[in-house]
Amino acid sequence: MMVDTAPSHPRRWAILWVICASLMVVVIDVTVLHVAAPAISEDLDPTALQLLWIIDVYPLVAAPLLIASGVIGDRLGRKRLLIAGMALFGLASLAATFAPTAEALIAARALLGVGGAMIMPPTMSIIRDVFRDREERVRAVGIWSAVSAGGAAVGPLVGGFLVEHLWWGAVFLINVPIVLAIMPVAVRLLPESRALKPPPWDGLAVASTVVGILGLAFGFKEGARYGFIDPKVLVSLLAGIGCLIWFTRRQLAAPEPLLNVRLFARREFSVAVCCVLLSMFGLVGIEFFGAQYLQLVLGLEPFDAALRLLPLMLSTLAGGLLAARVLGRLGTRWTISLGLAGTGVGLVPMLALGLGDEYILLWPSFLVIGFSLEVALVAANDVIISSVPADEAGQAAAIEETAYELGGGFGVAVLGSILAIVYTARIGSLEGISGTGIANAQESLARALEVAGRMSSQVAEPLIETAKLAFMSGYHTAIAVSIALLAVSALISGFALQGRGANG
Repeated sequence: MMVDTAPSHPRRWAILWVICASLMVVVIDVTVLHVAAPAISEDLDPTALQLLWIIDVYPLVAAPLLIASGVIGDRLGRKRLLIAGMALFGLASLAATFAPTAEALIAARALLGVGGAMIMPPTMSIIRDVFRDREERVRAVGIWSAVSAGGAAVGPLVGGFLVEHLWWGAVFLINVPIVLAIMPVAVRLLPESRALKPPPWDGLAVASTVVGILGLAFGFKEGARYGFIDPKVLVSLLAGIGCLIWFTRRQLAAPEPLLNVRLFARREFSVAVCCVLLSMFGLVGIEFFGAQYLQLVLGLEPFDAALRLLPLMLSTLAGGLLAARVLGRLGTRWTISLGLAGTGVGLVPMLALGLGDEYILLWPSFLVIGFSLEVALVAANDVIISSVPADEAGQAAAIEETAYELGGGFGVAVLGSILAIVYTARIGSLEGISGTGIANAQESLARALEVAGRMSSQVAEPLIETAKLAFMSGYHTAIAVSIALLAVSALISGFALQGRGANG
């Protein structure tokens, strides 16, 4: 672990709050559409695949650009990059607000992903630069992580309120005045931060990471839906793996690599990155489909559905603020492994959810999931950021943020595809409904409810019940997959981090 001797910045706590305000805008956009999805479906009429892309394109575009963003920040200045990213984010929010079609909204969300990729690595890099004392830095990382996870959790609440009282475009429009308020404060307060010896720019290496990560993301997304032996899925996965292998070999051979891939040779660093990825995989995926369950199965209004998710937000905030104490008592190894295990345990009661309103099963699960997940994330963040010198802070932050974005993107994509497979398989022919009607109903639960709305109650009621039961079967399957992944991750973390005690 690296030890800093330079003094901390005298205005570091004020700087932290500016960073957290910038971060909050970005992370809210990861989940703000979760409760807005039904309203978007009704207005823009996207296909099931287009709806997944509307949700997914933001993190899947951001993820492959984060490494390049970290290097650019190291070279040109992290403050400059963050402010430019905020400006782009504001413009993209305006484009998304008034998107006339599903395709236009996907494009605007992709541009938001570019802006988000420019903002996120500088936030963590600046924290690494201004907080030199490890104890203070753990507290700062805990606040940063609480804002990150809390923002993801508050996204549905904000989205639900705006959709219910205005329209779905308002979930993007609200970003504009917030960005305009943050930017002048950031210009005045944030210190310029860059690496003393930044790595040379390598355009081929950057392109290979973008193609590699997008190839894997697309392959996993489509493979879970169409099967991993589908030709286009195989080509995508092989291209992604090939590009990342080529990138790794190029970096190992370079005297001054764009990204120090040897960081992954450190066992604790690799475990921490995997912890971040799998934690966000479970949180964002389950939250997205939980919001659909509350609205489409139970029939709640968007804001009412978002209120049901409030315990998740509050527990993540509590976890981030108390994580430093937990980490100090238990140490890195047990904080990460028990945090992941606790998240899996919190998901178990959700396997008993049915068509009735069983919120008594949900809110205790949300409390356990939010707190357990957040303390594990803070411990993992501390490992990542403490493993590198200040000159490599941008690289470490980029790797960490890539894990965040890929985890969230894969969570929706993979779990959504699993849910879709089970859902489609459970809807067969029904008396009084044409083949075209069944095919439309198999697209998604929202589409099935739309089909049923055009029929008599005698025909519609069996379709609605069948579609809701099919959705719950898929939801239970997605939860079971998350539980299994978290259990395996908890075991691996426990074994891999042996030797890291209460102070390490």
